[in-house]
Amino acid sequence: MRVLLIEDDQRLSRLVKRVLEEERYPVDVAADGDIGLELALRGAHDVAIIDWMLPGRDGPAICRAIRSAHLPTAILMLTARGQLEDRVTGLDSGADDYLTKPFAFEELLARVRALSRRFIVTSGDGWELRQGDLVLDLRAHVGRRGDHVLDLTNTEWNLLECLMRHPGQALTREQILDHVWSYESDVQPSMVDVYISYLRRKLNVPGCPDPIQTVRGIGYRLEAANV
Repeated sequence: MRVLLIEDDQRLSRLVKRVLEEERYPVDVAADGDIGLELALRGAHDVAIIDWMLPGRDGPAICRAIRSAHLPTAILMLTARGQLEDRVTGLDSGADDYLTKPFAFEELLARVRALSRRFIVTSGDGWELRQGDLVLDLRAHVGRRGDHVLDLTNTEWNLLECLMRHPGQALTREQILDHVWSYESDVQPSMVDVYISYLRRKLNVPGCPDPIQTVRGIGYRLEAANV
């Protein structure tokens, strides 16, 4: 797993790099937002650790650019901003997690490990999610079931991606909400049911079983045996 660190505090950057490398993570470092984004858009990193305040492009702008490029990179935002509205801004820009300065390196490592588990992919080249005849091409942003190309909205894509990253696991509606709708507090759990219905229609291919199983009292599961 390769990590990109974008941090202009040279002392902190050296310390974080050393801690990560002691855990055997290869680390690339940038001290400027524009250079950091250039490295990020190469798509070579599994996790990006990005400071909020940077010379050139700031952290939230980098996050938005990474997400616009449909890269599967997990993003941990570092920030000295502790206010709720600032954390929400960072998450809404595309960050998957945030860590407020000052922080313990043990917590930083724990969050990096958690992100690496969440965003692990199942294909050898790291650019596809594949379960049975379902494929999500993360580079081209194209989904397929067998030879059938799936016409998915962004929300449907995120929902299918969530299920495919946890094959055989029963996910609660709340877990799916956190992954697909992030921290949009006005979205209700019933919205999951609505979009599961939409997604099932998109995945309905003649002669193929429904890959999404309803788990009564819990939520939904992608049944790998059915795809």
